[in-house]
Amino acid sequence: MSDEQSDTGTGWPQPGGPARPGGPAGEPDPRPDAPDPDELSPLAPQEPVRPQERPDEEPAVERVDDGATVDLSAVSRSEEPVAASDGLGEPAGESVAAPPVAAGRFRWSTAGVMIVALLVLLGFTLVVQLKTTSTDPTLGATRQEDLVRILSDLDARESRLQQDIRALEDSQRQLRSGEQGRQAALDEATRRANELGILAGTLPAVGPGLTVQFDAGVKPITATRVLDAVQELRGAGAEAMQIAGGDRATVRIIASTYFLDGDNGSLVVEGRRLTGPYTITVIGDPATMRTALNIPGGVVASVRGVGGNVTFGEREVAEVSALHAPIKLEHARPVS
Repeated sequence: MSDEQSDTGTGWPQPGGPARPGGPAGEPDPRPDAPDPDELSPLAPQEPVRPQERPDEEPAVERVDDGATVDLSAVSRSEEPVAASDGLGEPAGESVAAPPVAAGRFRWSTAGVMIVALLVLLGFTLVVQLKTTSTDPTLGATRQEDLVRILSDLDARESRLQQDIRALEDSQRQLRSGEQGRQAALDEATRRANELGILAGTLPAVGPGLTVQFDAGVKPITATRVLDAVQELRGAGAEAMQIAGGDRATVRIIASTYFLDGDNGSLVVEGRRLTGPYTITVIGDPATMRTALNIPGGVVASVRGVGGNVTFGEREVAEVSALHAPIKLEHARPVS
């Protein structure tokens, strides 16, 4: 056996080729970066070689919405399932859940989608219900002609109300305009007081009018004839009246004045005794009042029918100067 065969110890010849670096066989390689001889053995188990990361290469990162960065390489490694051991050295078949991919990301679940759908359906139902309840079924079944008439009535009512509002606003401005408003209110109150004073007989009055004189004939002038004449004059627009007797006694005629027949053809008015002839002075439209007394079958005809006579005298300025004492009311009160 040769020396080469004895060196291998197998009896087989040493294969040719370059000698292993480091010196004779069996001696370690003196180079500091030389690999381990056992690693070069074909019988040793080999591990997969991963590419070496360069120190100057930055890890892959991803930027999320909130400004944070995530290392994708770390995430990819964390997503690999890890086999759990059951204590006997073999995996149990269950993998550990991986953490969320990145902070700030949201994944829709089935329950969330169903909740959103139910909320949308509830809102739609409420809107439909409100529209249904706010619709007037009566107007929906009304004909077009009726709707037009209702609209026209509403427009007319609105126009009237607007006019009333403008009138009230004008009155309010006049009353609030300082001295002018106070003066306008005072003038209005004075006017109303004068009108009521004339109607009540507490104030004298002047104006165009008539004088109507009754002369007795065969029969005296009765209280009924004088009362008929007063009513006819009021109906023709008389505003103020007084009656005077032959003895110059004068009584103001108002709404509550009464007439009675006295002795010897006299006349009792408001408790005062008057003798003929009787003269009524009245303020109003002369032509209208004269026509009212001369109607067929009226006062003039009835007086002349018993032998009496009625004479008229128009006055451009008739004066009613007799006054009536103010009436003190005991039971009547104004409605507030």
